[in-house]
Amino acid sequence: MTIINIQNLGVSFPHKVCFQDFSTYVYQGDRIGILGKNGCGKSTLLKILLHQYEPSNGEIHCSSDLIFGYVPQVICDFATLSGGQRLNEALTKALSASPNILLLDEPTNHLDYHNRNSLMRMLRKYPGTLIAVSHDIEFLNTCVDTLWCIDNGKIDIFKGSYDDYIHEANIKRLSLENELSILDRQKKEAHQSLMREQERAKKSNLRGAKSIRQRKWPTIVSDEKARRAVETSGKKKKAIRYYRDDVLEKLSTLTIPETIQPKFSLKAADLSDRVLVAITNGLVGYKDAQPILENINLSISPKHRVAILGDNASGKSTFIKAILADSTIIRSGSWHVPTDIGYLDQHYATLVAEKTVLETISELVPDWPHEQIRRHLNDFLFRKNEEVSAKIMALSGGEKVRLSLAQIAAKTQKLLIFDEITNNIDLSTKMHVLEFFNAYPGAFIIVCHDEGFLEKLYLDAKYLVKNKTLQKIY
Repeated sequence: MTIINIQNLGVSFPHKVCFQDFSTYVYQGDRIGILGKNGCGKSTLLKILLHQYEPSNGEIHCSSDLIFGYVPQVICDFATLSGGQRLNEALTKALSASPNILLLDEPTNHLDYHNRNSLMRMLRKYPGTLIAVSHDIEFLNTCVDTLWCIDNGKIDIFKGSYDDYIHEANIKRLSLENELSILDRQKKEAHQSLMREQERAKKSNLRGAKSIRQRKWPTIVSDEKARRAVETSGKKKKAIRYYRDDVLEKLSTLTIPETIQPKFSLKAADLSDRVLVAITNGLVGYKDAQPILENINLSISPKHRVAILGDNASGKSTFIKAILADSTIIRSGSWHVPTDIGYLDQHYATLVAEKTVLETISELVPDWPHEQIRRHLNDFLFRKNEEVSAKIMALSGGEKVRLSLAQIAAKTQKLLIFDEITNNIDLSTKMHVLEFFNAYPGAFIIVCHDEGFLEKLYLDAKYLVKNKTLQKIY
């Protein structure tokens, strides 16, 4: 039974077109995953389905008996809880209305290993219709069977798992690259054929000129033959060029994402050999409450790379706040930490919604000339005038990540702390964060649940927050 009818749907913003002309039906019991790059309109599409946001074009008709359950990407309620706890509370609240259609925006974000598996088990048994935005590959392989893929201003529908989608995309890419190789060879052969014909014509013209000097009748056969060869070659090249442009256009939908080229104000030569962080017999907690962590012993050198792991609500964020000397945290023991620390969390607190991309960097480094600021932003893929003049409030999660990284690179501290930075970002942006980390010359502490991401960071140490302690596991 059809429960949602989507006709000619489009979403546009002043600086970009997300998608247009999307038409489809949603049937009762469908399990749909929405994927695409940050900023392509995934979250907006969910809000349109909920009638919380008006599309730029088109319309949506929903069955009158639909009861929506919705969990947004950023959960502002339950402020005293951890990210994972907020998700669980928001999901419980959404399910309390017994919805027959569930809309989830990045549901596995913030969740540790156990909570993530519990969520996916529950969703696989959910009897209603499921529509979820996700970058979680395991989720896309096990919890949905249809993909709405937003890319290049349109939405393609794919029936199957994420692995099936990637497999088919790779086959398509290989086929198109093979076609390009054949076309390039044909173009080269056509050019070589023309060169041979022109060389023959040149020799014939020389013989003709000699005949005129000797008062013999000249032949024009070779000239005519050469003219026909040029025309034939031109038609062949035009056809090849037209076909090649068509193949390149198709291939552009499968291209590998661009890489960022971070350049830091901090150089390796600026780093000393002394200890950057030294905590001995540390204790952290909140006023008039039991300690969250006890007997903390941690040492970090200027180039050390450290990951902090642990279950939701185990105390990871509290420990980070203690390092940052948060006024809400009580700490005791010996704490030697820098006063100037670069901090980036999943909410991008260093960005001001009303400022533009250009203002964000120019105010941070006022002594930089305009050309240097543009070059710096270009390194982080902010290239067009409309991208540079866009306000922060209009940026996607991935764009906010890149701009936050550009801030850090412009004015780099010797210690960086990243708290769940991989939440809410697509696979391309994860690669950009990896490029940043692997180029950064200083020390960092990262809190992250994504083991696959951590494996690519060349870490010096891993610590586990468990049973009120910080245990070194690597």
